[in-house]
Amino acid sequence: MDAPARRARARAHRERVAAWTGPHRERRRRGEPHPVWDFLFTYYSHRPALLERWDPGPGVLLTGDGAEEFLDRPGYRRTAGNGPAGAGAGDDGVIFDPAAVPQRLRTTAGFVHRLLTATRSRAPQLGCFGLHEWAMVYRTDQPRHGATTGLRLGARGTDEVVESMSINCSHVDAYRFFTEAAAPRNALRPTRESQVDLEQPGCLHATMDLYKWAYKLAPAVPSELVADCFALAADVRELDMRASPYDLTAHGFTPVRIETPQGRADYVRAQAGFAARAEPLRERLIEITELLTT
Repeated sequence: MDAPARRARARAHRERVAAWTGPHRERRRRGEPHPVWDFLFTYYSHRPALLERWDPGPGVLLTGDGAEEFLDRPGYRRTAGNGPAGAGAGDDGVIFDPAAVPQRLRTTAGFVHRLLTATRSRAPQLGCFGLHEWAMVYRTDQPRHGATTGLRLGARGTDEVVESMSINCSHVDAYRFFTEAAAPRNALRPTRESQVDLEQPGCLHATMDLYKWAYKLAPAVPSELVADCFALAADVRELDMRASPYDLTAHGFTPVRIETPQGRADYVRAQAGFAARAEPLRERLIEITELLTT
């Protein structure tokens, strides 16, 4: 890939993710929190500038002016007439070489491979109805977004929904935010140690976390794939919060009323769609982890 093609790809990537990074920066400049979108930049630690940065992924020989700038990133090396077949063999340039990555990235890839292949092996479970968000505010007078957003049904109505339904959350990073009163109501006790054993592809948080694994494997992951995972995470986050107990109408979000049969049916239908969208992204990430660990 020569310099003009590389710069065009990088520009297209920046313009795509600017739809999210630009508004986030502007809200941050104004000191204006957002109960839905801030999560994508706070819970997930990838900075906007890094999301905007472009990497080609493995097997792409970068030539021409500016290619040497990639040598500051882990896993890139110069080629001196020994590029791989099909990627400009015989040319001088810079390439991402999985064999050249530091051990820390190889260790991360090993864990991500175990987690994603285990997740792939299971059938999606679609009956949680997003109750993890309700369990996070159960019997508390300090809901997480209480400073900016009220509860649709009030505290008592929210508690009644939790008490009327079974909670089946399998995701450790959702379960750890349950209130003390809600935690015993969950059918499972997810821990970091049991994460590989419990993660399943219907879980909204497992689907959003494909973005986390994509950026944690950077720069091995093509930036277009990172952006695909981010776009999916953003759509999933919207459903996650629309199905939550919070009243988000002032922010332009209509509720998915999971306390009703119709709302639960709507949630399951959307959840199944996200699980299907996640499958090819998960497969591509698994392929990259295999490159990094063999």
